Amino acid sequence: MDLKQLRAFLTVAETGNVTRAAELLHLVQPAVSRQIRLLEEDMGTPLFERERHGMALTEAGQALVGYARRALLELDRARAELSGRSAGGLSGLVTLGLLPSTVDLLSSALVSAVAAAHPGIRVRIAVGYAGTLMQWLASGEVDAALLYGAERSPDIQTTPLVEEALWVIGPPHSALQPDRPVALAELAAQRMVLPSAPHGLRTLVEHACVLAGVTLQLSAETNALSVQRSLVLGGHGLTILPPIAVADDLREGKLKGAPLAAPGIRRTIVLALPLHRPTPRHVRCAIDLLVQQARLTIDAGDWPEGQWLGA
Repeated sequence: MDLKQLRAFLTVAETGNVTRAAELLHLVQPAVSRQIRLLEEDMGTPLFERERHGMALTEAGQALVGYARRALLELDRARAELSGRSAGGLSGLVTLGLLPSTVDLLSSALVSAVAAAHPGIRVRIAVGYAGTLMQWLASGEVDAALLYGAERSPDIQTTPLVEEALWVIGPPHSALQPDRPVALAELAAQRMVLPSAPHGLRTLVEHACVLAGVTLQLSAETNALSVQRSLVLGGHGLTILPPIAVADDLREGKLKGAPLAAPGIRRTIVLALPLHRPTPRHVRCAIDLLVQQARLTIDAGDWPEGQWLGA
């Protein structure tokens, strides 16, 4: 087994197609097929099922994906740290997991802050929902992440950072207004677009509905924020989101929103770190800057409904 084989394996696994993988790797197709064949011989088992329309991972292939990703990530981390030592100062690769609703708000300012304070640190940003980020934390694919406070795991430690209220979000022709809260019971007569279970926000909404004795009518469910937004714009129903998730749309009038009431629903965003893995100094420095940028964003009024909970 060598690194070329692992890279070829992961690229084919992600694309499902040897031809497309060859294009991304800047190799000819037979070379990629040979790397896969050699890896399968080394593993002693098929890693792909050759189907008419592409390549599908076997059970063994699915098991290998996580190991291969971690192996290449550790190599990237070592390369970043060792290359930075020659230049002096703090260096290394830091992979931070951000929620889709926070990535646009924080990513650019974070990268700028790290570059200014520690030029030797390279930041990699991974975007995913809380459940996915927790898996990446446990496997070592991310060093730290921002999660919903409702998520729990014995393998991570969390520090509350931000609390924010959830709003009802609708298309521009809706009657929603920021100064006119909407009772949860009023939404029972509306079609709703919500995140798929077990999304953390879906859990919060369902819990509030149980307490209030409200049953919502779902017109669609999705695990993608962009699809949730598009379905609301397409007239398929209202949704429930923190206003930061669609802040630009609210500001530009593309969407309208109102706070939820009776009961109001609030979510907490926490900083999550692995419990059983040390946090190197360069990772800690990047995390400190992430926390700092979140605080600065709230202080500047750029995080709608955001209330700072951190120290």
